[in-house]
Amino acid sequence: MDALKQGSDALFILLGGIMVLAMHAGFAFLELGTVRKKNQVNALVKILADFSVSTVAYFIVGYGVAYGTSFFVGAEQLAAKNGYELVKFFFLLTFAAAIPAIISGGIAERARFWPQLLATAVLVGVVYPLFEGIAWNQAFGIQAWIKSATGDEFHDFAGSVVVHAMGGWLALPAVILLGARSNRYRKDGAISAHPPSNIPFLALGAWILTVGWFGFNVMSAQTIDKISGLVAVNSLMAMVGGTLAALAVGKNDPGFVHNGPLAGLVAVCAGSDLMHPLGALVVGAVAGALFVVMFTLTQNKWKIDDVLGVWPLHGLCGAWGGVAAGIFGTKAFGGLGGANLGAQLIGTALGVVWALVAGFLVYGAIRALMQLRLSPEEEYAGADLSIHRIGSTPEREATW
Repeated sequence: MDALKQGSDALFILLGGIMVLAMHAGFAFLELGTVRKKNQVNALVKILADFSVSTVAYFIVGYGVAYGTSFFVGAEQLAAKNGYELVKFFFLLTFAAAIPAIISGGIAERARFWPQLLATAVLVGVVYPLFEGIAWNQAFGIQAWIKSATGDEFHDFAGSVVVHAMGGWLALPAVILLGARSNRYRKDGAISAHPPSNIPFLALGAWILTVGWFGFNVMSAQTIDKISGLVAVNSLMAMVGGTLAALAVGKNDPGFVHNGPLAGLVAVCAGSDLMHPLGALVVGAVAGALFVVMFTLTQNKWKIDDVLGVWPLHGLCGAWGGVAAGIFGTKAFGGLGGANLGAQLIGTALGVVWALVAGFLVYGAIRALMQLRLSPEEEYAGADLSIHRIGSTPEREATW
């Protein structure tokens, strides 16, 4: 029976890792469909390259920083318990690699390729695992302190704050330090529209992410005996809540409609194991509306050129999800209890501040040491030709 349990747990978390790995295809196609045509190849290459760098950084450094586990032992030891520790690494790696995938969407169309890969190595190797260890592995005694102060630990079941808020708030400094795309905001006050290049690909990316998210959330149980149908249904309800709110507030705009379910899923991650499904529906709806309002505000009023809106989608909706777990996860709102607003506010604030400070330090250092942004000529030609020497439809372009 022990062998069956070990094998089942290894298979369970491996399937979760595969589902979240598939989400990176969603990140790629969401970005591909949103950026202009001259930057589509770069979107695809960045996501794959970032994932590969993330794997090496997290295997060698990051996983050990978060969990104190080293893989520099014999393969016989690694294979113990059906290699459960290895597939757990694989599963959690797909979470860690979401950080640069999130950032990629914010800095699209004007960031240099190799400096971003350097940033990926630092963020996934050190910055992200430090907070991951705090939230999910009792590092530095911070969870114990939060519990002593509020009565509960900071609760983030599947990463509203640990993954999404971290990614979004790390992206914000990068977007600010890079500056807006050329001719996006004109000196006369006019705003040049850069519409999505391909709505079907944008929609495909959103759907891939949405389907994979059920592995992201449900498999966060990490062992098969802890699987919860409540997590699955709460994820579903938050998804549709975000979609309907974005549809209404965004006035049928397809970009908003397809980011709405992602906003809802970002927000429900933290408390998906605690909330009542109706609470999850409300949390998702608030997130969908929040994304539309804040995307519009940042782009048109504050003139922050966050191409895919990763700060409002992941940063703000992730922070909302962290706080919402302390509201809708309580028994007063039909939840299971085990979380409170004070603990959630403290934990969420810690994650946001750490990400914001680290983002300015990492990207500020890279900008000081090397060129972070494409030259005006390279940006005008597009990242595809400037970096990869080929466009997304080379045969067609050659006939023009």
